[in-house]
Amino acid sequence: MLMRLVILCLLALLFYASCEEAPGDFEKEKRPAAAPGKPRAAKSKIKAVPDSICIAAVGDIMLGTSYPDARALPPDGAKNSFKNVLNEWRDADVKFGNLEGTLLDTGMPAHFKLHQLSKSWLFRMPVSYGNVLKQAGFNLVSLANNHINDFDNNGRISTTKTLDSLGIHYGGLYTNPTSVFKINGITYGFCAFSPNGTTLPLLNLKMQRAIISRLKQQCDIVIVSFHGGGEGVAYEHIPCTFEKFFTENRGDVHAFAHNAIDAGADIIFGNGPHICRAMEMYKNRLIAYSLGNFCTYRSVSISGICGMAPVLKVYLNKKGEFLRGQIIANTQSRDKGTVPDSLKRAVSRIKMLTATDFEQPGLRITDDGWILKD
Repeated sequence: MLMRLVILCLLALLFYASCEEAPGDFEKEKRPAAAPGKPRAAKSKIKAVPDSICIAAVGDIMLGTSYPDARALPPDGAKNSFKNVLNEWRDADVKFGNLEGTLLDTGMPAHFKLHQLSKSWLFRMPVSYGNVLKQAGFNLVSLANNHINDFDNNGRISTTKTLDSLGIHYGGLYTNPTSVFKINGITYGFCAFSPNGTTLPLLNLKMQRAIISRLKQQCDIVIVSFHGGGEGVAYEHIPCTFEKFFTENRGDVHAFAHNAIDAGADIIFGNGPHICRAMEMYKNRLIAYSLGNFCTYRSVSISGICGMAPVLKVYLNKKGEFLRGQIIANTQSRDKGTVPDSLKRAVSRIKMLTATDFEQPGLRITDDGWILKD
């Protein structure tokens, strides 16, 4: 038993050294392997596709944490977190991200969370940061992840109450599983899944089919998100089988995504690994297996591939079928937030992973980041 605990601790330290940072390292940052390139010209913008809808999606959003103290909060109140990349999704109908944490001003962590290796991995964003999301244009977020439970029921209630007050749609909790909303005459349905308590279960394929098929009966377009797969730089590739992270079953994300599309999902956005993963086309529906970290201030590493922060823009027809898309490459900077990456490193990485992980991915990615049906 003692030997097992020692091994688990060593594994934990190895992971968090690659994709999480402990407090006290704020002044001495890790040397990033993917430093920001010069700002990219506006030519990367996708031209409108006639008679289509546009969905823009990003990965993890964690704008700082006030727990255990304010050292891990940005000095500008997070107001400039997205200022360098706002134009990348301004014309999208739906702007989606994974909200990796709670919106809560005060309160202690959930009792079961206190065993974690570092308190910096408990994410309590001030309620006012909800306005930062709203002003950036986000109108849909996933709450299906491990950090929505960091501050127990108080954190979940405060988060959903804040999002409701701002008109930002969300889903993924047992108490708030789905959202149905209308934009420009199109009815959207959203749901999200994870292997964590209080969220819709990633491992229950039968429940997933029932939830998604009910949404499809009500909606024109069904958007599905999941939090799954291993975490960290060692988990870039999709094994097409169940993945474990320490002792936790993190699901078979390939089986989950195909099951969701069979049930009626039109597009799927993955998160959880803290790095980008491959993309796949299945039944003319796009699957992005992980969009990595998008804007994660402190506590989460942005070194190397962990700092790649793409925006995925996808055009669908009104039946939910894929028309085309584009990966817009960005990277994270500690002092500037998320910034354009003229070297397009996220594009080349996702292109490589897609070619490596799938013999027939059903799509091709150009060097400029365009996603085209194969």
